[in-house]
Amino acid sequence: MPGKSNSRTAVLAGPTGLVGSRLLDVLLREPRYGRIVALSRRPLAPDPKLEVVDADYDGLDHVLRGVALAERPVDVFCCLGTTIARAGSKEAFRRVDHDHVLALGRWARGAGAHRMIVVSAAGANAASRVFYSRVKGETERDLTALGLASLVIVRPSLLSGHRDEFRLAERVALIAARPLQALIPAGVRPIAAADVARAMADAALADAPPAVIDSATMQGAGRRR
Repeated sequence: MPGKSNSRTAVLAGPTGLVGSRLLDVLLREPRYGRIVALSRRPLAPDPKLEVVDADYDGLDHVLRGVALAERPVDVFCCLGTTIARAGSKEAFRRVDHDHVLALGRWARGAGAHRMIVVSAAGANAASRVFYSRVKGETERDLTALGLASLVIVRPSLLSGHRDEFRLAERVALIAARPLQALIPAGVRPIAAADVARAMADAALADAPPAVIDSATMQGAGRRR
C-alpha cells in the first residue's frame, strides 16, 4: 500500500545535475522508496537502494528493457536539461530538453508508471518567441499529449546552488538578485535547487493529481521538512 516503508520505486533521469543530485539525496533518504533506478553516464556513490543504468536516451527502451519493475508504485522523475552553449547548437539542446524527455515519458507510459514528475521552467510557453521557453513549452505540451497516468510539471525560476559547470550568465543574475531578494516576488525570485527537489518528492509521495507547480509554491520546500 502507498506509504508503507520501502513500498515505492523511483526512476530518476539526470541524477548528477543541479536539481537531480539533490533529488537523488532526498530519494535515498526517504524510507518509502525501497529502490532507486538512476539513469546516468557518470558513476554514482554506491547505496543499497541504488541501481545505476547507462543513460542512453536515444535507445531508452533497450537500456531499460532489463529493469524489472515490481508490483509497486513507480514514480518517474525527470531532471534532464542543458544549455545551448553546452549542447553546442539549438538542435542539440532540443534533443536533450525535448526529445529525450519525451522518450522517457513514452517509456513511463508503456511501463505503467503511476506518475511522472518533470522539471520544466518558469515562462515555458510553446508559443514563445524565446527559443528556450518555446522548447520547454513544447515539451510540456507533448508530454501532456502522451496520456500518462499522472503528470506533474514543476516550473522553477532561476536555480541557485553549486554546479559542477560554470554558467556565467546565471552566476551574474544570481549575484545581482542577492541584495534585492526580499523585494523580488516569490514567483520570479531565484530558488534553491534543494527546494525544487523536495517539492518533486513531496508531489510523488502525496500521490498528487496532474498539476503544474510554480516557483512561488516551491520556495522553502526543503526547509519545511
